[in-house]
Amino acid sequence: MNKFEEIKAAKDGLDVLPDIERYAREGWEAITDDDKVRLKWYGLFFRKHTPGFFMLRIRIPNGIATAAQLRAIAAITTDFGRGELDITTRQQIQVRWFRIEHVPEIFARLRAVGLDHRQTGMDNVRNVMGCPLAGRTPHELFDASPVVREFTARFVGNKAFSNLPRKFNVAITGCMDHCLPLESQDIALSPALKQLDGQTCAGFNVRVGGKMGSGGFTAARALDVFVTREEAAEVCAAITLLFRDHGPRETRSRARLAFLLEDWGVARFRAALEERLGRPLARAGRDVQALHRSDHLGVAPQRQQGTYSVGLAVPVGRLTAAQLLAVAELAETYGSGEVRLTPGQNLLLIDIPDRRLRALLDEPLLAELRPDPSPAIRGTVSCTGLGLCDLAQADTKVDALATARRLERAVPLPRPLTIHWSGCPAGCGNHQLADIGLLGGKARVGGQVTEVYQVFVGGRSGVGARPAQPVLDKIPATQVSDVVERLARAHAAGRDLLEAGRELAAELGQATPAAAADGTAA
Repeated sequence: MNKFEEIKAAKDGLDVLPDIERYAREGWEAITDDDKVRLKWYGLFFRKHTPGFFMLRIRIPNGIATAAQLRAIAAITTDFGRGELDITTRQQIQVRWFRIEHVPEIFARLRAVGLDHRQTGMDNVRNVMGCPLAGRTPHELFDASPVVREFTARFVGNKAFSNLPRKFNVAITGCMDHCLPLESQDIALSPALKQLDGQTCAGFNVRVGGKMGSGGFTAARALDVFVTREEAAEVCAAITLLFRDHGPRETRSRARLAFLLEDWGVARFRAALEERLGRPLARAGRDVQALHRSDHLGVAPQRQQGTYSVGLAVPVGRLTAAQLLAVAELAETYGSGEVRLTPGQNLLLIDIPDRRLRALLDEPLLAELRPDPSPAIRGTVSCTGLGLCDLAQADTKVDALATARRLERAVPLPRPLTIHWSGCPAGCGNHQLADIGLLGGKARVGGQVTEVYQVFVGGRSGVGARPAQPVLDKIPATQVSDVVERLARAHAAGRDLLEAGRELAAELGQATPAAAADGTAA
């Protein structure tokens, strides 16, 4: 077994809570290396770049949070951290810069407002994603957020799901606007219609085996299965347990569900799923997702007449505690007190009556978190980056924000442009599903080891999804903004980005790089 399987075999990750409480008394130096791994079952991350300080990842199913929950998170970052937090690409919030002695109080505060943090790291089902406007958007077949909550309730705190071969990502949506990266999920449920017993039934088509890291992007494969809303959570649980029982565990880089699908094939996997469920499953229904893609930013009418959602852009997903408190205040003052988090690392205020809309748009916070951001800010997504993530090899958030601000000044963009930054091959920034994708690394340039980026172009999610292709390699971080600006200008002019990228590679004396097995340049 690899070392992580040995750690899990010795003690279930969910059993580490008494040790966390003990370490809170004894100090972080007492934490064993094995328990540094197990802490992640409680969303708690030791960071080697910031010894003595920790990060906590908070589970927010479907990205739906209340004002009270956001206030609690803001208070935690203020009282124990440095007043800074991040929205992730899985619709969660990460807080950091607190010490181990603060953890019992932090856990208690989160529990008091109904927030969980268990199983948000390591070999668990991560935060289940859903349409940020579930139950509000007129562009959904149905509200799928109850299914997200039902499935989440099945596995959080349940040891039957706490020892998977590797991390497990799930997205469940009834939205037809392609607002989630379904292609990169281990399980993706998307809206579909099916004739059952002579009636048209609204439910989900099922895709499985998508991923970003562990060898690069693999698109989720259609399972040729339709499930109703009533059976969806059960089917998701059964797929997860199939992965638990049969997923490969020998090598971490080949332990995702995609590799089990590669070995078994779709037909065998579906048959095993039906055997576990004890019944046959209906064949796939008619996919009703539209060609249109949406990030749900800006002002939009809700399905509830006379009410609006207002999507606010959070540059590279980083917020201050003061900003989060202000968002909570606006949610209660103008809306229903609920806030939604998006995969683009942004925030949505919902249930705004039309008579209050103008006043909301005049609020000072909306000059910082704009509902009408520039295309460069709107399309930029970044992982946590170097210094605050043990895996990252480049300072993605700093580079991403600087580049987006540069494009705001220098390049008029008449059409949308997505620019996604990942600091390592794990691909948390979803760089291979963007118009321009940046993958951070280290390389020797001019005799010195420095931060560099591999550049990808032409990726997209939704109908016609395709992975971005590598066009440039080992671009120093100090020069990456120059390269992105050149590509953005080509995009603004309506040029094909792959062609423009290859021309730029030739100009810089590079052969177009091929993607290696780990997602970096060969």
